[in-house]
Amino acid sequence: MKHQLKQIFSNGKFLSGFIIFVLILLIAFIYPLFSPFDALTNVLQKTGGFSEPGTYINVSEAISITTGGNGVKLNVDTSEARIKANLTPEMREKMVEWLTTFGGMNAADLDVNDPRALIDTWTANYNYDLMDRTVKKATRNEFRRLDTSIQNIVASEALIIASYAEDGTLAETAQVDTQAFVNTKDIVSKYTFILGADNFGRDVLTQLCSAIKCSIRIGLVAGAIATVIGTTLGLLAGFLGGVVDNIIVFFTNLFTVIPNFVLLVLISNAISSAGRNVWIVAIVIGCTAWAWTCRSVRSQVLSLRNRDHVNISKLSGHSLIRIIAQDILPFVASYVIMALILQISGGIAAEAQLSMLGLGPSTTQQATLGLMMNWNTLFNAHINGAWWAFFPVVLSIALISFSLNRMNTGLDQIFNPQLRD
Repeated sequence: MKHQLKQIFSNGKFLSGFIIFVLILLIAFIYPLFSPFDALTNVLQKTGGFSEPGTYINVSEAISITTGGNGVKLNVDTSEARIKANLTPEMREKMVEWLTTFGGMNAADLDVNDPRALIDTWTANYNYDLMDRTVKKATRNEFRRLDTSIQNIVASEALIIASYAEDGTLAETAQVDTQAFVNTKDIVSKYTFILGADNFGRDVLTQLCSAIKCSIRIGLVAGAIATVIGTTLGLLAGFLGGVVDNIIVFFTNLFTVIPNFVLLVLISNAISSAGRNVWIVAIVIGCTAWAWTCRSVRSQVLSLRNRDHVNISKLSGHSLIRIIAQDILPFVASYVIMALILQISGGIAAEAQLSMLGLGPSTTQQATLGLMMNWNTLFNAHINGAWWAFFPVVLSIALISFSLNRMNTGLDQIFNPQLRD
């Protein structure tokens, strides 16, 4: 056993796949220990859309630190960043349109990629009266609103903090200058969202870790069920032969001819949404994925059942179960292990496919990789450019499948003499 394990872990393909799989598991189990949020807790409250990755600080604390005299004033020009962030491409195009149409300027002399120069040119040339009465009033008002927006962007007035006085009127209590800064170390209430938050305000990374663990459990249960059924039927069909073999082969061929995913869709659709929990979905996947394992094991048993040690066991009067367990199963164990690895990978992928169609686990208590994909699709994460919500999920499925298939290929090289270098 020690020599065989050494041989397995000295195989580059198996080792690389094993390391990737273990790293995924470590991240999935360790990160939630340090996360202050539950996987499906609505943390960030935002009016629609997904929240980008980053560190979020408490604005009230930042203002309190600034107005309390603990803030600092940086002698830097903050206007450039504000202008670049707020002067949208549409606004720049409108500015160029007015300057070339009414300001008498050449479009070649205007650089939309230089917002500061564009605003300076606008400020020096814009005049509402240059638009004569032939221009529609709606157009003139549009450019007037544009000018107001530009003036607001370049304004450097302090932010006024006001509170209600005793007579019920608002009175200025403090000002926050645009050059006022605070050290984030002084802010206690701050949280970092490495992968941002989804449409419900849930931490994507914490949710992803929970989904990985849940999907792997589904894969393990589905893979174990499919492997046990396929191995048992394959052993019986290959060893007994005759009528038993014909019956098992008939059903195996039936499950092989009918696409596995079609069976999954039909069975999952027949189960009510209330009854489609995580474990039911895993059982359904396992009970429909055993056929190719059965065929592989049967073909191996057919070459083993007439060997000398098996014939000796038969002549010794050993029972069927003992012959299969002691004289045949050890010789096909490597194929069973490889089948289990592939079945786990297939179970994870099958759950993701079902969930994408809305036929996966019907639950709001825990996430799976497939359910995360389904939620992101429903709320148009891919259309809105919220890559942090869907890309890590796709990458996780790909890496898990890649690592398991890499491990299977490595085992195949070890146990199959024809593939050895």
